[in-house]
Amino acid sequence: MKKIKSKIILILSGLLIGFANGFFGGGGGMICVPLLEKILKIDNKKSHSTALAVMFPIAIFSLIVYLFKISIDWQLFGFVGSGFVLGGIIGAFLLQKLNAKIVRIIFTVIVLAAGIKMLI
Repeated sequence: MKKIKSKIILILSGLLIGFANGFFGGGGGMICVPLLEKILKIDNKKSHSTALAVMFPIAIFSLIVYLFKISIDWQLFGFVGSGFVLGGIIGAFLLQKLNAKIVRIIFTVIVLAAGIKMLI
């Protein structure tokens, strides 16, 4: 019974993450990482790397939906996408090198700053 309950929690978590990512066009990781850490008790670095793995298929599917429903500024995509790839490589490298506590602090500051910015 406990295994069934944990699988249901995983599926519901995935639904929430997928909905947030699809609805907002991103941001599912801001939900995914805390869920993995606090509810599922997965360590900090593994939570971040798992969130990235979870986000990949969501991002691909969301892109397909947006390609058919919303116009994309391809020039903007080229510039921002280039920086995104480079930033992703640098971020993945730093995630391996930094202490888990530092990663948690950085993540918390960014989430709080984003929340405050959205309120203002």
